Amino acid sequence: MSEILQKHLGFAPWTDPRTRRLPGTVPVTEDDWLVQDDAFAKQLELRENLIVERTQAVHRLHTGCTPAAQELYDWIMRLLPARGYDMGEVIRRPDGGMVRADRDQPLLTLGRLVAEDLCLMVPGEGDEHILGGAILCFPAGWTLDQKFMRPMMRIHKPVAKYTEDVGKRVQRLLDGIRPGIGMMRGTAHHSNAPLHNPRTEEQGRAPEGALPFIRVERQCLFRLPETGAVVFSIHTSVIRPEDLSPEQQAALEEFPIREAA
Repeated sequence: MSEILQKHLGFAPWTDPRTRRLPGTVPVTEDDWLVQDDAFAKQLELRENLIVERTQAVHRLHTGCTPAAQELYDWIMRLLPARGYDMGEVIRRPDGGMVRADRDQPLLTLGRLVAEDLCLMVPGEGDEHILGGAILCFPAGWTLDQKFMRPMMRIHKPVAKYTEDVGKRVQRLLDGIRPGIGMMRGTAHHSNAPLHNPRTEEQGRAPEGALPFIRVERQCLFRLPETGAVVFSIHTSVIRPEDLSPEQQAALEEFPIREAA
């Protein structure tokens, strides 16, 4: 059961016809990218604990992707001052948390600074992108161990709706992303799982018991201009249905979401 909950949901994908279906993307800019909501402080506290205690489970970076990770680091560092961060050798987050700046550990450092999980998608040997690096503290029923350095279709193998046709459409989407403007999409499902919910493909994602929460992922895609890598970020919200706005509750009745662990 989730121990960190939002009281307000800033993005409900079922309320917008553009984001209800796969791949369901809308444009997003860097100004609207990084989220600070009412669960920010507690999520960052959990992220810090996971990075310290379960580093191998939440962080992977192929050596060939280090330049992309450092480019992402430099980009986010430029964005942070306007978001209430005090910059220096030790950075003070808006919630008061202190993080030492370390460009040699780009994803581990960013994982302590922002609430988003950050994945780096890079071209593979074939036509598909592969997952070349990630800081993934809040997986929704998957493990970094089974997805690292895998192509997109293999990553989504257990997802029934992720057909070969959808996979080709997603690959075209990744190929079409240009620097300067990103794309945003969302997923939502009923859940009883904690924020950190790694599950192997063998375990599956079938829900068990009551599902008192709604889990929403706000997923954004940006292309890094220098290395050409695609950044796939995931901001996770977990909320009780009764805390949704009246408009979100009404839309949920009209457009039900799935159940998953």
